[in-house]
Amino acid sequence: MSAPAVEVRNLVKRYGAATALHGISLTVARGQLLALLGTNGAGKTTTIEICEGFRRADSGSVRVLGLDPSVDARELRPQVGVMLQDGVGGYTGAKALELLELFGSYAAHPLDARDLLARVGLAEAASRPVKRLSGGQQQRLSLAMALIGRPALLFLDEPTAGMDPQARRTTWALIRQLRTDGVSVVLTTHYLDEAEELADNVIVLHEGQIVAEGSPAELVRSDAAGKIRFSAPSGLVIADLQLALPSGAQVSEPAPGNYLVAAPVTPELLAAVTAWCAAHGVLAEGLTVERRRLEDVFLTLTSSSG
Repeated sequence: MSAPAVEVRNLVKRYGAATALHGISLTVARGQLLALLGTNGAGKTTTIEICEGFRRADSGSVRVLGLDPSVDARELRPQVGVMLQDGVGGYTGAKALELLELFGSYAAHPLDARDLLARVGLAEAASRPVKRLSGGQQQRLSLAMALIGRPALLFLDEPTAGMDPQARRTTWALIRQLRTDGVSVVLTTHYLDEAEELADNVIVLHEGQIVAEGSPAELVRSDAAGKIRFSAPSGLVIADLQLALPSGAQVSEPAPGNYLVAAPVTPELLAAVTAWCAAHGVLAEGLTVERRRLEDVFLTLTSSSG
């Protein structure tokens, strides 16, 4: 239990002349949820598949629950749950409960299949053939298949793709509970709000390299942008306002009577704006703070075309 859930060091993977991973390193602590983000082709799935033992690295080291996934697969597989992008695979003729019970039969101490179907919101679909489930329902069944064996580590590749908003929220709640129960999770997702809601730590991959790492809050704080907007009579002396603000703040009037202050938004900045307005008899109406989100940071980090 002292070893990290996942430990990757200087991982390199090539496909012919193309290098998919350029010596990346990452660690997932026990009980932590890591969100691995990146555009298509960034190297997310390759990283996950190497950790799962489905691919071999060209160089570098990988340890999953203290084991080498390419050598210790027999010992490792019972401890790991995997939810793949292609969902339930080729089992479309089986009924949902039958399929889940089949996967449970491979585990030493499986969860109760009917109870698990209820937890993922599929209780009413237990006797329905998989091929008659919607895409979102198949995703939830795939999640249940990954959970049936009580894994210590869970790999989730785009877990809520195709789900409606209510199903996504139900899945988020289940993932949070798993983390509370001590299950380690590695998550890839294109939904940046999902990563922001769930992740303890985020790694952003771009063109096979790690370009940012930290908690969602740390990554948002590290990005310099932020905005305060307000309305007031047109023609304010914005140069005077700018002098009253912390160094680096930029003030503009994009449209008559609409003002924009661009700077890292802090309590001190907000107080300085309102104090200047009060001192000059200006009523700042509709004042809003636009907080940068993880999506804004992600787009900035991955904007180069390569």
